[in-house]
Amino acid sequence: MKNLNQIKLYNSLTNKEEIFTPLEEGKVSMYVCGPTVYNRPHIGNMRPIVVFDTLRRLFEYLGYEVTYVSNYTDIDDKIIDAAQKENISELELSSKYIKLFENVVKMIGSKLPTITPRVSEYIPQIINYISRLIEEGAAYKTSTGIYFDVSKVSDYGCLSNIDLSSLQVGARIDEDKEKHSPYDFALWKNTNVGIRWDSPFGVGRPGWHTECCVMIDSIFKNHYIDIHGGGYDLKFPHHENEIAQSQIINHNKIARFWMHNAFINIGTEKMSKSLGNVLYPDDLIDKYGGPSIRLLILSAHYRQPINFTADTISMSQRENLKIESLVKQAGLYLQLNNLNLDKYEEVDELHNFINALCDDLNTANALMEVYNLVKKINQILRAKEVDNKLFIDNFKSLLIMLDVLGLDITYKVLDEDEKELYSAYIKAKQDKDFIKSDEIRKILMEKKII
Repeated sequence: MKNLNQIKLYNSLTNKEEIFTPLEEGKVSMYVCGPTVYNRPHIGNMRPIVVFDTLRRLFEYLGYEVTYVSNYTDIDDKIIDAAQKENISELELSSKYIKLFENVVKMIGSKLPTITPRVSEYIPQIINYISRLIEEGAAYKTSTGIYFDVSKVSDYGCLSNIDLSSLQVGARIDEDKEKHSPYDFALWKNTNVGIRWDSPFGVGRPGWHTECCVMIDSIFKNHYIDIHGGGYDLKFPHHENEIAQSQIINHNKIARFWMHNAFINIGTEKMSKSLGNVLYPDDLIDKYGGPSIRLLILSAHYRQPINFTADTISMSQRENLKIESLVKQAGLYLQLNNLNLDKYEEVDELHNFINALCDDLNTANALMEVYNLVKKINQILRAKEVDNKLFIDNFKSLLIMLDVLGLDITYKVLDEDEKELYSAYIKAKQDKDFIKSDEIRKILMEKKII
């Protein structure tokens, strides 16, 4: 492990920052709720993808072995409706959108999770889990399916601290006169429409809230993990209902730390289909580039909302261009002078950068260290005599920063012909042969060398 400050993370369960200590030394277990794959992903889907990927990268830089699991909900009423409209099976439809989603994840610079389970792959385990809840007296049968009885959990609401008496039926809870309480939630839905399975409770499909409990139980053998994450909107009812079930089955709250990211707003409005202001990341990445979109997401602390506006994306583009230009310039200097990046020392800026991330993943402060280092390296390269050791130390540190943040900004490795071409460009500039230098510059830009 690297000798740096301890990691502090804000725990949504306790509503305070706490020192992170893994349940198993040297290892981190992390589960993040994934998308319901019935349509194209929108830009809001990308915030947890970027936030928790960055957290994973931080842990890995510090030397931890990370098991990062994020699921695909491939069984849902919206999936059934969309599949019927497209006249294909639900699993065909979800597979199509999973492929699209994973492509966007890569485009925005994130790694795919270690494991990406699908609900449809865990039906026997889900049926068994529901059966155990019934045996424990925490679930009951109605004509429409199986429901969880929230009255069996003494501290139901411990995560969201929500006032159940203020909730209106039909807002975020389902109305069903057979339910013991309006807050009881479906574990199994009886149906003869769409994808369905035989079970001891009848033919049907699972409710939404059980799938993550079952996947965590199945994948993480001690049934308790370090971090459970997702968007802020999942705190209630989804994560609250997960905790309720786990308290019955495993007598725990699933995770030591619960983490939730805030929303991405379009202008100052929350993004929603009803407002017609939904933005799609593949369109935005095609227009602005993956690093610019990722920079925008990282520019605010993950627990603060992001406003996506013309001004904020333009600012991210400008900052990205500064980094990209410096990296290409530094990469050229490195290669033309036959310098070796392996010979380096970590500079103070790298320690400050990592320590910012260790402070509840403060990516905004970490980015300030990146921008400061870009300026510093520019100054080093402008000197009459470049201090090569100082250059290498700082440039290597910058590349580490970019890698930890998942910013895919690199320089082109030149072959001998390209080195000669660049040298000819420099000579033409020095000789004030501007026609020739412009011709070579155009070729260098086409090759993305400058």
